[in-house]
Amino acid sequence: MRLVVLGCAGSFPGPDSAASGYLVQADDADGRTWTVLLDLGNGALGPLQKYGDPTALDMIGLSHLHSDHIADMVVLNVLRRYRPDGPCDPVPVYGPVGTADRLATMAGKDPATDVGGQFAVREWDPAVPVHVGPMTLTPVPVEHPLPAFGVRVTGPSDTDPARTVALAYTGDTDACPGLAALAAGVDLLLSEAAYIEGRDDHWRGIHLTGRRAGEAAARGGAGRLVLTHIPAWNDPAVAVAEARSVYDGPVDLAVPGAVHAL
Repeated sequence: MRLVVLGCAGSFPGPDSAASGYLVQADDADGRTWTVLLDLGNGALGPLQKYGDPTALDMIGLSHLHSDHIADMVVLNVLRRYRPDGPCDPVPVYGPVGTADRLATMAGKDPATDVGGQFAVREWDPAVPVHVGPMTLTPVPVEHPLPAFGVRVTGPSDTDPARTVALAYTGDTDACPGLAALAAGVDLLLSEAAYIEGRDDHWRGIHLTGRRAGEAAARGGAGRLVLTHIPAWNDPAVAVAEARSVYDGPVDLAVPGAVHAL
């Protein structure tokens, strides 16, 4: 299993990165590559065309319905619907309650941009994992101002297919029981770190700091930590330093095009 970073900017696209978008891929025993797209924020469709194939997605998972995580879904619909080879088959899209209405509202009333033919929308159910080829995705409710989920993914190791590995994507969240459940025992924790200790202490229930992300990784025994969703007005080195102050494992910054093999 491997993680491909499409966009990692927090809250809005930055000068060097689109907003949130990630591919999780794994090969089955027959050599077929299965691809899950987690979020597709502002500008992330561009790198999806560079680092993946927008017409060959097996599933899309949306962590929550803020625009920096879903805005490019409408133009992904256009690409898949009007390609010269003909429309793609509908792809399953999992998201929080209200996902279908949110996408329809974003698409507008023009029948030419209707998303119904490309996206088969379903709601996340924490009690029902989603199986995509050799991968299993488990949504975990997390703390954010609107319904939000992190996603835990298990599947075969990219280097040793006989071994099962796990990664977790926090989506947007503050420290909460769901974050602890996501981080527990994973090989890689992809964690947002939008806030800075001290500066943003008065904002709780919205985002993590690098320190809180590091604490989750340390308590959960995560094998490595990749920090993401850092706004352009933050110095990423601050988030890394905060995480390293409480977590002894490897800490990396998410960068567009990076591939993290598990």
